[in-house]
Amino acid sequence: MKVLFLSVTAGQGHHQAAKAAMEALGEHNIECMMLDTFEYIYPMLSESIARGYLISTKFTPKVYGKIYHTAEAIEKNNAKISVSKLISSILSKKLVMFLREYDMDVIVCTHIFAAQIVSYLQSAGMLKAKTIGIVTDFTMHPFWEDTCLDFYITASPQLTYQAGKKGISSEKVKPTGVPIFKKFASKNDKILMRSALGIGDILTVLVMSGSTGYGNVTETIRHIDSLDMELQIISVCGNNKALKKRIDNLPTRNKIFNYGFVDNVDILMDASDCIVTKPGGLTVSESLAKCLPMLLINPIPGQEDRNAEFLLNNGLAMKVSDRFPVDETVYQLLCDGWRRRHLREMMAEAGRPNASEDLAQLIMRL
Repeated sequence: MKVLFLSVTAGQGHHQAAKAAMEALGEHNIECMMLDTFEYIYPMLSESIARGYLISTKFTPKVYGKIYHTAEAIEKNNAKISVSKLISSILSKKLVMFLREYDMDVIVCTHIFAAQIVSYLQSAGMLKAKTIGIVTDFTMHPFWEDTCLDFYITASPQLTYQAGKKGISSEKVKPTGVPIFKKFASKNDKILMRSALGIGDILTVLVMSGSTGYGNVTETIRHIDSLDMELQIISVCGNNKALKKRIDNLPTRNKIFNYGFVDNVDILMDASDCIVTKPGGLTVSESLAKCLPMLLINPIPGQEDRNAEFLLNNGLAMKVSDRFPVDETVYQLLCDGWRRRHLREMMAEAGRPNASEDLAQLIMRL
């Protein structure tokens, strides 16, 4: 059996979901390959999309949000977005040659752009492989309506109704969860993980800001550090070197363990009492699997707004706002053991720690 994963460079979540699923399939000796769709078809376009995503989400989030909300409005008015179909028909021609040569049994799309191209090929009768789309957020992106795959992987059964409103039948929806790496499926002893990291055994707040270090993270840390309580902060800046330097030079009263890009987020989560993070689909899925109480901050307008709404409406997180600043949010959570227990109980119900293995089982049944 051969499985091809098609992703797109726009943030890290889509690639990470693909790699996590490939890890699970690899344990069953299934041959897998991942292709950055636009990188293969037209590298210059891939770079433009990646840069455009970073610019839109990091520097002009309101503009990005307006584009997202406009797409939602178009979808509600039942207007077809012909531009995406046109792009798919043009770009897919080069991809067809690769697909025929690789001759895979299943195609898994972890990004809506890839799913649109595959849907075009499938509707044109150019594919014999089964097709799967992974929705990496806790909402259905407006453009999923314009796809026709065999199956759709969603983060929760509660998205099945939303998918139906987009014309996707419930038989096609498999709510097995966003694929995450196996290391997030189990929870390790907090004291042992703190010892492994070389940090103290006291209340610990994990602050994450995505792969680009989005949001005013320095100000967030200042507010948490101002609390009159004994705690320590773990900060992960991703690939944002300038942010890491600013936090390294930040005078604080509590200890801060500041990192750039790391590959041990699972251990950092196990060592922490809560996480302050923007609600990206992958980080949320990992936190749910670890049952680590979430305090949501700086959602990128668009799908992350929708992620935050889902989590709040289901009692899975707290959200920072202008009227409920991060220091008050952290204080209320850390000083209220009942609240933390309640969040963990809800997260244990909603989390999908075995999402990757469940997806692997679905693929093998195909």
